[in-house]
Amino acid sequence: MSRATEDTNRRMLRARDTMDRAYAEPLDVPALARVAHVSPAHFTRTFRATFGETPHRYLQRRRVERAMSLLRETDRSVTDISYEVGFGSPGTFSRTFRDIVGRSPRQYRKEARATGVPTCFTMAWTRPRD
Repeated sequence: MSRATEDTNRRMLRARDTMDRAYAEPLDVPALARVAHVSPAHFTRTFRATFGETPHRYLQRRRVERAMSLLRETDRSVTDISYEVGFGSPGTFSRTFRDIVGRSPRQYRKEARATGVPTCFTMAWTRPRD
């Protein structure tokens, strides 16, 4: 692997780590590009080439993964969870959740509680496949 490729990968990992840590905060491509020290257009192209999905889709998936955990482990309302994980509206959250997981947040919660298997298995079986 060349030094340039290594440097690019390191920059993209730095931005992805920022998304993992601050997923609930309002993050946009220009802010993430600044973290990676590249232009916004270059960041989007390079992130997609490196990780196989756009930064926006990665961030949505990360937020939905966190929401899945909260739906399984808490009794908080779907609306509260949607705001906590960084979505601006419950409608956008529900639509995105259904696109990624394949069922609504309420349906997911009901099915996750009905399984009665250890959480580690539930997490592995229900991890979004994008």
